[in-house]
Amino acid sequence: MRALYFAPLGAMALALAAPAFAQDGDAVDWSGPYVGGSIGYTFQQNDSNEHLRFDTNADGNFNDTVTTTTGANAFSPGTCGGAARGATPDSGCRGDKDALSWMGHVGYDRQFGSIVAGVVAEAGKTYIDDAVSEYSTTPAYYTMRRQIDWNGNLRARLGVTTRSGIMPYVTGGLSYAKVSNSFTTSNGANSFTEVNRKEDAWGWNVGGGVEAKVARNFSIGARYLYTRYNADDYRVDVGAGTAPPTNPFRITPSGGASINRGDKFDTQSVMVTSSLRF
Repeated sequence: MRALYFAPLGAMALALAAPAFAQDGDAVDWSGPYVGGSIGYTFQQNDSNEHLRFDTNADGNFNDTVTTTTGANAFSPGTCGGAARGATPDSGCRGDKDALSWMGHVGYDRQFGSIVAGVVAEAGKTYIDDAVSEYSTTPAYYTMRRQIDWNGNLRARLGVTTRSGIMPYVTGGLSYAKVSNSFTTSNGANSFTEVNRKEDAWGWNVGGGVEAKVARNFSIGARYLYTRYNADDYRVDVGAGTAPPTNPFRITPSGGASINRGDKFDTQSVMVTSSLRF
């Protein structure tokens, strides 16, 4: 696992060293279309400071505090950056799942001397699982979880090629993911209604890598990509249910509340790539 985290540094080091391999003569020609695939690993940032957010006055802003009848914070026990194992923080928390990823791609490169500029579109699947939980004084837990059904990128690339056929490059562009959300809680009194369980998350990506031609029409490589998705449409509306009038969710200005995790969805991926070039 540790090697996967240091792989981006290795790829960057190779990219920086690649120009030293250049020899006198014409650079390898990269111009033309290509298709291929990639496989690797996607991991997430440390989200130990992540929290659920609340809207208690129905103004659409998730910046309110749910309080008890005494005015105390009803969620003072705190949070965990994963899925709660029980109703209190002492029960522990299951961490987020980093996982395998794969993508197919199609692209086009154009060479200008030793400079290569191009664009690539890719789509595939990552099996990561990201959750956050909040604890109330009831006691009870409230967990929001999300997974990526499929994701895609449209990236520009800019590289420098050498006569030996090695091309380090930088890349960046637009990202999209179809995100699947879910909610669980040990609170059996209030009612909970999920809104936008499936959401469209748009964002951006930036990274770099190195690619090498191992045959006239075939290349292999490695790339690192940091991606940020704006995934904040999902929410859970809390109703009275069978809770008593003194329930913290019932004494709010609106007589209810909405819950949202509101954070950005950040991932990092390390992939090995192969391309058939035409």
